[in-house]
Amino acid sequence: MHPKFISDKTFTGISYTLEALPKGEYDHCIFINCDFSESYLSTISFLDCEFIDCNLSMVKTKGATLKDVIFNNCKLLGVPFHDCNAFLFSVAFHDCQLNLASFFNIKLKSTVFHSCKLEQTDFTNADLSASKFITCNLYQTIFDNSNLEYVDFRTSYNLTINPDSNRIKNACFSKENALGLLLSLIHI
Repeated sequence: MHPKFISDKTFTGISYTLEALPKGEYDHCIFINCDFSESYLSTISFLDCEFIDCNLSMVKTKGATLKDVIFNNCKLLGVPFHDCNAFLFSVAFHDCQLNLASFFNIKLKSTVFHSCKLEQTDFTNADLSASKFITCNLYQTIFDNSNLEYVDFRTSYNLTINPDSNRIKNACFSKENALGLLLSLIHI
């Protein structure tokens, strides 16, 4: 049986917690106010899709494809983005809760995180070069062996980055959040 191909469709107010989203390739689809919490999105492809006001907390993402996917006002707690298909991976986040999510070892060049909560989110070994964190809460966010070159952190807060264990050349910081570079070096 061939996987389904679904194009240019809008899904509104659907819960996928008991009955899973059918496997297939979703192209230019919009999901509004849908509940995917703890569901399986494994091996499903989302191309040029948008998720608006959706709950995707704790979804399983093994082999899922996310290409040019936008998340607006979504709850994405504990999402293992590192399990997604790395090929063509590109996402953007606006007003999202990404606490405890994992972007371990992912290429996220030029990714936009706008007004997001990223508390305890893991960016270990991630390539975030030229990305933007615009008014984001980065409380206890993990940056370790991360490429942060040319990243714009100027309007974000609760930032702690160890410059000795990350590449930060030409990254932009405000006067206030630049203290987060020093805090990581102080052992109290």
